[in-house]
Amino acid sequence: MSALPRKARAAKPAISEDELPSFLKSSSSSEEEGELSEEEWEPKKKATNKAKVPKIQEPKEKKPAVNRKKTTVPKIKEPKEKKPTVNQKKTSVVRKRTKKDTSLPVPVSGGNEGEAQLKEETNLKSPAEKPAVFPMKNLSLGQPVCGLDHAEEPSTSAVSKQKAKVEESEEDYAFDEPPLKKVKSSTHPQGNPVKYAVRSAEKEDQKMNWNIVQVLSQRTGIEEWVCANIIQLFKDDNTIPFIARYRKELINNLEADALREVQQTLEELQAVVKKVRGSIQKLKKEGKLSEDLLIALLNCRTMEELDHVYGPYKTGSKGTKAQRARQLGLEPAANLLLGNPRQLNLFSYVKSNVEGLSTIEEVKSGVQHILADMVAKDKDTLDFIRTLCQKRYVCIQSSLSKVTSQKASEKDINKFHLYQNFSCNIKNIQHHQVLAINRGENLKILTVKINVPDGVKNEFCRWCVNNRWRPKAFANPELMELLRYSVEDSYKRLIYPLLCREFRSKLNADAEKESVTMFGRNLRQLLLMNPVRGRTLMGVDPGYSHGCKLAIISPLSHILHTDVVYLHSGKEFHEAEKIRRLLLKYNCDTVVIGNGTACRETEAYFADLIVKKFFAPLDVTYCITNEAGASIYSVSPEACKEMPDLDPNLRSAVSIARRVQDPLAELVKIEPKHIGVGMYQHDVSQTLLKAFLDNVVEECVSFVGVDINNCSEILLRHIAGLNATRAKNIIEWREKNGPFINREQLRDVKGLGPKTFQQCAGFIRINQEYIGTFCSQQGELVAGGHKAVTSKKPGKKKSKVEANIVREPNPLDETCIHPESYHIAQRFLNLIGGNTNEIGKSEMQQKVNAVIEREGLEGLAKSLNTAGHTVQIIIDGLTQPKAYDIRKDFEKPDFKRSIVCLEDLCTGTVLTGRVENATLFGVFVDIGVGRAGLIPIRSITEDKLSKVKKRKSLSLGPGEKVEVTVREIDIPRSRITLDLIRVL
Repeated sequence: MSALPRKARAAKPAISEDELPSFLKSSSSSEEEGELSEEEWEPKKKATNKAKVPKIQEPKEKKPAVNRKKTTVPKIKEPKEKKPTVNQKKTSVVRKRTKKDTSLPVPVSGGNEGEAQLKEETNLKSPAEKPAVFPMKNLSLGQPVCGLDHAEEPSTSAVSKQKAKVEESEEDYAFDEPPLKKVKSSTHPQGNPVKYAVRSAEKEDQKMNWNIVQVLSQRTGIEEWVCANIIQLFKDDNTIPFIARYRKELINNLEADALREVQQTLEELQAVVKKVRGSIQKLKKEGKLSEDLLIALLNCRTMEELDHVYGPYKTGSKGTKAQRARQLGLEPAANLLLGNPRQLNLFSYVKSNVEGLSTIEEVKSGVQHILADMVAKDKDTLDFIRTLCQKRYVCIQSSLSKVTSQKASEKDINKFHLYQNFSCNIKNIQHHQVLAINRGENLKILTVKINVPDGVKNEFCRWCVNNRWRPKAFANPELMELLRYSVEDSYKRLIYPLLCREFRSKLNADAEKESVTMFGRNLRQLLLMNPVRGRTLMGVDPGYSHGCKLAIISPLSHILHTDVVYLHSGKEFHEAEKIRRLLLKYNCDTVVIGNGTACRETEAYFADLIVKKFFAPLDVTYCITNEAGASIYSVSPEACKEMPDLDPNLRSAVSIARRVQDPLAELVKIEPKHIGVGMYQHDVSQTLLKAFLDNVVEECVSFVGVDINNCSEILLRHIAGLNATRAKNIIEWREKNGPFINREQLRDVKGLGPKTFQQCAGFIRINQEYIGTFCSQQGELVAGGHKAVTSKKPGKKKSKVEANIVREPNPLDETCIHPESYHIAQRFLNLIGGNTNEIGKSEMQQKVNAVIEREGLEGLAKSLNTAGHTVQIIIDGLTQPKAYDIRKDFEKPDFKRSIVCLEDLCTGTVLTGRVENATLFGVFVDIGVGRAGLIPIRSITEDKLSKVKKRKSLSLGPGEKVEVTVREIDIPRSRITLDLIRVL
C-alpha cells in the first residue's frame, strides 16, 4: 500500500507534499489514513535526500508512463495530454493502485454514479453544460424546482460539437471546489438535464433561520421555483440579457426589469447573510456569543435588525445598560422574576460597597434594564409591534428646522415650502416626497420624525405584561410594577427608535429604487430612439461670445468639416452665407441644435432663415437634441483617442450630430448619470445607480446587437459577457487577422472562454454581404468556404485538425438565434423545406406561417424536442428581414421649420410635443417654446395611453410624441402646466 503515494507523486515530482492543499491529505477510511500518514512522512525524507541523489528518482518517473501507453482501455482522442490537475491527483490518491492508470474524464450520463466518479466528473464542469431546468431541491422546500411542464424537454443549453480543449491548471484552490472554467467545451448531449451538485453557499444559507428562496419570493412577488432558478442562473455567472432572451423557460418569461429587481433583492439578502456570519465569528472569537444571541442573529433578515442586535457588542462600544447590569450579576434575578417570582428576593442582591448595587433602587433599575433588553430582542415581540403598526395610522412629519443652516439661502428655504409643515401616512406618501424631505433634512432646512400613536404603545404594553412576558407564577404587585416599567422602558428607549429607523429605511430604500428605476426607464427610451440613417447632418453646439461650433458628418458618421460661427455678435448675415455654402457643398439638409446655452436664440436664427428659404434649393429642417454630457465626453480619454486632432469644443458638436444619427452608439460613450434624464439622481446611492444604469445600457446594446466587424470598442464592451479587456482583444484580433467570418472565430480571441462565448455570441451579428465582398476581394473563397486566418493563443499549440479548420460564413450568424440552437434551427429548416439563403425573405415567411398554422407552436416544440421559447426565437431569427433593428418601432426626433414663443401661448391651446423627461410626479414635454411644460402624474390615465405599445407602467418615456392642451401659464416663473389628450 505504500507504493500508492509514490505512484501519485511520480505524475508531477516537482510538487512536494508541503505544497499540496490540505484536502489532498484527508481520507475517510482508516486504511487510507495510514497511507496518507506515510505520504506525509515520505516527502520530508525525499526533500532531504533530493540534493544528494537526484538521479535515483528518474527511472521511477518513466515506468508509470510506459504502463499508461500499454493500457487496453478504449482511447478517447484529445488534442494533447496535459499534466494532471490537482483534482485528478486527488482521485488518484483515493483510488486503489492498479497497473493500468486511466484517469480519463467520464462524461455525465445522468445515472447514479459512485462518489469518486462524481468528484471526477465535476472536474469537467463547463458553462456549456447548463440544464434546461435545475432539478435541484428548492433549498429547504424539499420539492424539485422545475421551469417546464416536463423536465425531459431540452432547452437552449449550449452544446459544442468541438473536442475538449483542456486549459492549464492554475495554483488557485477554493477549498474543495473544482476550479471554474478549466474545460473550454463539452460533449454533453443537447438538452439533457444535469443534476447540479449542492454547493457550499446553498448549505450555508440553510444555517439561517429563514429560507432565502422563500424570502426572495415574498419580497418580489415571484414564484418560488422561478426564484430558485434565478439564483442558480446568477450563481453560474449568467447575464441578465442572456437570461431574459435565451432562458425564458426557466424564469417564466420575466422581463429584464423584473430580473434586475430580483438580483438587487438577492444581493441585499446575501449581504445580510454575509454580515451575520462575520458577526457570529467575531463574537465567538471574543467569547460573547450566547445561545439566545445566536438565535437572534440568525433571525435577522435586514441590516437594521442586525444592527439592532449586534450594535451593543461592537468593538469600542461602551456597552448597554443591560450588559452592565449582567456584569453585576443581576441576570438571575430577571430570570427569576419571569420564571419563579416567589423565590426572588431583591434585597439579597444589595451590596453597599458595590457601585450599581448599593441600594434597592439601583438593583431594581438593573433588573429593569435586563428585562427591557430581553423584550426588545425577542422575535415574537418585534413581530407583534410591527403588525400592530401596520394596522394603525403611522405618519411621517417634517417641519422647518429651528436652527436652519447658515449656508442655506432664502431661495433654498423657499424650495421646501411644501414640506415646512408636512404630515402624511407612511403608506400613502409618494416616493418623490420622501426624496425631497431627505434632501431638506440633509441641508438642515427640515426636521423629520416618525409619529407612532400612543394607542400602539398602550396596547403593546398590555400584551407584553398580560401575555408574552407574564410571570409563570404569582408575582406580588411590586414585581408586577417593575415588569410594567421594564416593558415601557423597552418600548421608549429601544423599540420605538428601532421602528423609526425601520420605517425611514424602508421609505428611503423604496424611493431610491423607484427613482433609479425611473432613471433606467428614461435611459432605455433614450438609447432606443430610432436612428436617423442615410442623412448628412450638421451638428451645432450653441454659444454666445465663444461662437457656435459646427460639425458636418457623413451618413457613416465620418467627420467632413468643422468650423466656428458667431451668430449673436452682429455678423449674422456674413455667417449665414458661410453656413449656406457649407450646406450646399456637402448636400446637408438637416441641422441638429444642442439644447444648451443660447439654444433658443440659435433656433430662432435658423428658423428665420428657413422661413425665408435662404438655403434654397435645399429644404432644410432642424431639430433640438439633448446635449447633456457632451462637454464631459469631449474631454474624455475616449474622445481624445477617437478625435485626437479636434478641439474639445468641436468634439461636442460632432457628438451632438451623432446623437441623432445613432443615439445608442453615441450615448454609450457617456457615463449614464450625466445624460440627465433622472430625478434626484444625486440623492440616491451612487453605487446602486451606476450598477442599474450599466445594466440598462448592456441590455439595450445587447438586444439591438452589434456588427462585430464595424462596431467601435466602446460599443462592444457593453455587450453581455464582455468587458473593456475582452472588447480590446476582439478589436486587436480583427485588426490583425481581418474581419470575423463567423461567430465560432470568437473562441480564438484571447480571454474569451466558453462562458463568455455563451453569453455574448447571440448578441453579435456578422453581416453576410460584407463578408462575401471581403472574401471575393481577398480571393480566398475556396469551393464556397473561406479559410480564415486564426490567431493562436499564447502558450498553446493547435492540433493538426484545428490548424486545417475551414471557416465558412454562416447565414445564421446574422440573426438573433444563439449558436447553441443552430442544430435545432437546421432541423426546423428541414421540416419546413427551407434553406439559409431564404432568411429574411417573403418565401421564408410563407413557409413558416404554413407550418405554424398546421402544427402550432407547441406542436413544433414537441417535434423538435425543445422548448417553445426556443422555437419562437428561431422563427423570429429566420423571418426578420436582414439588418432588422428593434429600434424602428421607437420614436424619431421632431424636425421643424418654425418656432413658437412662450408669449404666443394661451390657455386651451392644443399642441404636439415630445416627452423630454419623466419623473415620479409628472412628465416634462418639449412643446417648442424654449421651456418644457409639465403634465402632472394625475393627468396620465390608462385611457389616454396608446393601446398599441406594450407598457410596464402608466408612465411615459423620453422621445414619445404626445398631444396636449395648455392648462395654466405662469410667465414670471416660466412654468407651463399641460393636460394630456393622447399619445400619438
